[in-house]
Amino acid sequence: MHMADALLSPAVGATMWAGSVAAIGYSSKKLKENIDNKTIPLMGVMGAFVFAAQMINFTIPVTGSSGHIGGGMLLAIILGPYAAFLAMASILTVQALFFADGGLLALGCNIWNLGIYPCFLVYPLIYRPIVGDGTSAKRISIAAIVSVIIALQLGAFSVVLETLLSGKSELPFSTFVLLMQPIHLAIGLVEGIATAGIIIYVKNARPELLEANLSFQPLDSGISLKNVLVVFVILAVVTGGALSWFASTHPDGLEWSIEKVTGKGELAEATQGVAPALKEIQERTAFLPDYGFKSAANEPSNENETPHWPGIEAGTSVSGIVGGSIVLMFILLIGFGIRLFKKQ
Repeated sequence: MHMADALLSPAVGATMWAGSVAAIGYSSKKLKENIDNKTIPLMGVMGAFVFAAQMINFTIPVTGSSGHIGGGMLLAIILGPYAAFLAMASILTVQALFFADGGLLALGCNIWNLGIYPCFLVYPLIYRPIVGDGTSAKRISIAAIVSVIIALQLGAFSVVLETLLSGKSELPFSTFVLLMQPIHLAIGLVEGIATAGIIIYVKNARPELLEANLSFQPLDSGISLKNVLVVFVILAVVTGGALSWFASTHPDGLEWSIEKVTGKGELAEATQGVAPALKEIQERTAFLPDYGFKSAANEPSNENETPHWPGIEAGTSVSGIVGGSIVLMFILLIGFGIRLFKKQ
């Protein structure tokens, strides 16, 4: 559900940038109050895992569409809302800058749509009341599935509103929303089930972690997260390095919806103003565009050619591992920076 710059006006893009930057500042301030040396590596490892997991699009049967996990709810449940939001903002920033996944003008929208709703609305208002004290695996599963679906529905609806406010007449509101919401309902169900499974694992491996987040308390200093960290590092490497080959070749839910409305997978890009300037910057910073080597991205493509599946490409593996590593380092830098300011 990563938005491209072509979907937005500069005014809407700038407004969402301002809102997202404000939320990043607020999250940093709140996290500084109880951040510890266990939270920081967990943020980095979970961010790397979600980055890798987002590379895997799964096919939505019958529709000809696909989807990938957002990861916001997973991060919020394991890290708490403030650390989760900073991790999600880091993931999306790395994706936009180095992999040209989502536009720079649209980055504020993408952070808002994929971060604000799961971390600050759905986690406290939906997940926590349903999950109760967090001891029941059944309640955890129900809470995770319901929460992911609601968060994704809110994000999908925001995409529609943002395009409406941007004056994109090619995407009429009623038609666009009637395509976006159902397809993201299906995507949310799959992500919800996957999220529930991961949370159940964490509950069995380190229940204190989830309990601390539910009570908004720091994790006890005597609790080791070594095994959990190792497992998610391995999952991030395997997912980004190999499982990413098996990503669906169908367009994702947003691209599919645009194609159904307009007859083409993307809208025409602006040729003047801030959008092309930002695109030029992105072309310079994205050293693995579309999660592959630049040489492959520059090769002429045949629109009628069916993409190979599985897409066993060295560029994909390199992107998954390098991207996850950049996210890990980026988040560690942010986390230790917040920790440093706390001591001052």
